[in-house]
Amino acid sequence: MRSAFLLGAVAAAGLSVGAALAAGETRDWIYNGSPAGDHYSPLTQVTPANVSRLQPAWRFDFEAGGSQSQPMVIGGVLYGPTPTGKLVALDAATGAVKWTFNPGFSSSQPIRGLLSHGSGESLRLLYSVGEYLYAVDAATGKPIPAFGTGGRIDLRANLRGPAEENGFFMTSPGSVWRDLYIVNGRVSESTPASPGDVRAFDVHTGKLRWTFHTVPHPGEPGAETWPKEAYKTQGGANAWAGSVLDAKRGIVFVATGSAADDFFGGERPGSNRFANALIAINASTGKRLWDFQSVHHDIWDMDFAAPPVLLTVMHRGKAVDAVAATNKLSYLYLFERTTGKSLFPIKEIPVPASTVPGEQAWPTQPVPTTPKPLSWTRVTENDLSDRSPAAKVWARDSYAAMNGAGKQFTPMTIGKETLILAGFIGGVEWGGMAADRKGVVYANATRMPGVSSIVESKSLLTSGVGEGAYRTQCAGCHGMQMKGSPPMFPALTDLKSHATAAEVTEVIRNGRGRMPAFANLPPATIANLTAYLMTGADLPGADRPAISLQGRFAPSVTRYTSTGNRQWLDPEGYPGTKPPWGTLNAVDMNTGKYLWTVPFGITGSMGPEFGGANTGGGVVTGSGLLFIGATTDRKLHAYDTRTGKLLWETTLTAPAQATPAVYMAGGRQYVVIAASARRAPGGRAPQGQDNSQAISTGAAQGGYVAFALPK
Repeated sequence: MRSAFLLGAVAAAGLSVGAALAAGETRDWIYNGSPAGDHYSPLTQVTPANVSRLQPAWRFDFEAGGSQSQPMVIGGVLYGPTPTGKLVALDAATGAVKWTFNPGFSSSQPIRGLLSHGSGESLRLLYSVGEYLYAVDAATGKPIPAFGTGGRIDLRANLRGPAEENGFFMTSPGSVWRDLYIVNGRVSESTPASPGDVRAFDVHTGKLRWTFHTVPHPGEPGAETWPKEAYKTQGGANAWAGSVLDAKRGIVFVATGSAADDFFGGERPGSNRFANALIAINASTGKRLWDFQSVHHDIWDMDFAAPPVLLTVMHRGKAVDAVAATNKLSYLYLFERTTGKSLFPIKEIPVPASTVPGEQAWPTQPVPTTPKPLSWTRVTENDLSDRSPAAKVWARDSYAAMNGAGKQFTPMTIGKETLILAGFIGGVEWGGMAADRKGVVYANATRMPGVSSIVESKSLLTSGVGEGAYRTQCAGCHGMQMKGSPPMFPALTDLKSHATAAEVTEVIRNGRGRMPAFANLPPATIANLTAYLMTGADLPGADRPAISLQGRFAPSVTRYTSTGNRQWLDPEGYPGTKPPWGTLNAVDMNTGKYLWTVPFGITGSMGPEFGGANTGGGVVTGSGLLFIGATTDRKLHAYDTRTGKLLWETTLTAPAQATPAVYMAGGRQYVVIAASARRAPGGRAPQGQDNSQAISTGAAQGGYVAFALPK
């Protein structure tokens, strides 16, 4: 569905090109720019001097729904996911539709991109929708029958137990190495959860070739850091943000999140090696080469929320091939790729013990000394909001009543809230960092601390089935009162005004946006949870608890859960800390020094100097531009990489919380990005809210929109 009327404006940067381009030349863009995930394009047709002349070139409208998708361009054809899981092939120069692949069902899980294998007539697209991975013929848009069953494999299989008892969604692409597709994905973050295994599948047949267990099996490295039979019951430790590949050496780098449950580790005593870890794996065999754990025994949900990035830096006078990573703690890490040696000092510091019965918080945590963190790692009274007299008083009183005096790695406690630093959406999110050829990384970061506390789960199960399920499974994000924590976690207090019971049930089973699937809950529990969300009560006749604490969990362990991973916001909805609440940063990884930092994003009615929450990554070009959407205010921006100066921006009809792509078609450089948002009740998106995470119907006008210089 092409439209002559274009969104408004966008920009990005893409792949391939030398100093000069022949007329009609085509250059491609693959996911995040290259297997190294550097978000870099050497294209130079659009420069700091002419970027202000960018104009709409074409647009493709897709169906209603949120999109975090980054399209791929190969041989003059753009391949891009749509919000409901279709895959479209478009003429990269005009946006004209070539074909559409419809998997036959709708998926509300994010699809951030896709990969390919082969070339020419043998080019196949590796595309994940819902729980399935498809191999699609790039020429026809048809599934390739020899791959798995009818052109697809079930990613829930070969994990643990029957496939239908697992939840596994490939929200971000993995890496292709020779004839292997190395797969990572999302699983539940609360118990029970599937294991977050990293697996390699044959790109031709779909057969499993190797598995790396992030919850180690007996005899495997790291098994001693988990309970003896953890591999039978524990889950999480999954690389949901994707992976990168050193194609020269055949090394795949994955960065994992926390083990389930995110906030209580009483069932998993130990440091839980391979959770919250950067892991280097032999891409051919699945054997571990080295690993680094950024959080021991995580009880704060401080994932590596962005994929790593490969770059080359000068270290002690020598060029060093390195891998950089960042996490929700907002630290930046840099390691030599083959040995895992850190190029900057990392210190193990003592941290407080937990006061929660049964919780054994790890006594030390690793902290890099260089570069400085991207967001809050300590909040003092001098850091509290002074936005207004009332906000200042609120922040002071709220801070004084908290556990832990605003220090990172303070375990949550019962009955008293704790600041979570850098925050549940702190630092760099799934969009990841961009890196240029000089060893500089460009990172957009959110600076909004979180807040939460611990509550005994058994006390929640005295309520009805639906309410008990909500409190143990959903309140961690949406809060005990369903008020959420916008922009990332929407309120559910008026859900029935803009969603049907069937739609709510589908989201519970299959997930949406940031929300994982809960297909592992019993059908009766899902039905009563839906009823509770819609009416505040169970279905008639429901009389059993939502979740048993026996069996899966040792009877001797008293299980606890959090009261919600909320942002620390004052009564007017603004952070309790001083701005900026979001930043864009250039960090020289040769030295660890910041080159520049500017406010980035928008919060409510405050001006751009305050910054705000942001998701989606940027692309850096050989001409010295950084193109990035990522904010909730529908802006697309172009910055000067040397100074951080904003050179160009435009307003879209919907937020572009996705990573752009840049490519060359017909000798013309294009920048394309997905813009989309879900519609709030009444059809209008609340200011500053990330509606791509909301459970709702319809969407603001969105699609893929491309820009180029005038012909």
